[in-house]
Amino acid sequence: MRRFVILLGIMMVLTATASNAVQTDIDSVDELFYVTSKSARLYRDSVQTQPYVRLHYREPVSLLKREGKIKKVRTMDGATGYVKADQLSNIWIHVSKRRKLLVLYRGMEVISTFNADFGYNGVSDKVVRGSDARPDHWRTPEGVFYVVKKNPYSQFYRAFLLNYPNEEDAKRGLHEGLISRSEYNAIILAEKRGLPPPMQTSLGGLIEIHGNGTGASSNWTEGCVAVRDADMDFMWSYVQEGTPVVIEK
Repeated sequence: MRRFVILLGIMMVLTATASNAVQTDIDSVDELFYVTSKSARLYRDSVQTQPYVRLHYREPVSLLKREGKIKKVRTMDGATGYVKADQLSNIWIHVSKRRKLLVLYRGMEVISTFNADFGYNGVSDKVVRGSDARPDHWRTPEGVFYVVKKNPYSQFYRAFLLNYPNEEDAKRGLHEGLISRSEYNAIILAEKRGLPPPMQTSLGGLIEIHGNGTGASSNWTEGCVAVRDADMDFMWSYVQEGTPVVIEK
């Protein structure tokens, strides 16, 4: 159920009409944010002395009002209260394989658009691990993911590690006999805890958005999304662990 709520929140971010670019302080504008802290609490009062709800990591909340360094929000369950502003974000990334673009959003406001490189097989969805013997399976996965780790020392300059394989990939893998029940359970547990999933199963892993991109929309990676180093520098301060990433064909 919580997984459904999180995905619903992300899709609401994609379809929301309000933009964070409009810095209003009125209750009539609801913007969708998500929780970026693993220890966030919802407070009854604006001075934050009465915590009463624990907010889940990546949980979607509606912004009701800004008050300096705190925000008044409403959870998907209807609880209303105050949370620290730096524990929320409405930044997300949309990747189009067909257009070979990565778009950085704040709500529905486009912050910037970058040319992107993709997997060796730039058309198909990822199914299993690729290799030198099976380069056709060096594919960029499609679906709803999130940044599970930021790596400032990647061999490809800088990188945002994605939570592939995620729960949906694990269900598919188990159903098709590609992974064991223990591997499935390990992927589910990692997702529940907000940790990187097992990367060595037959589903593959280590899918990143990273630097060293050509800027020419080429297909050369082993399933990752590559942008120029300068583009990674630009995105670095915007993107946090927990930032949603939607990859479409």
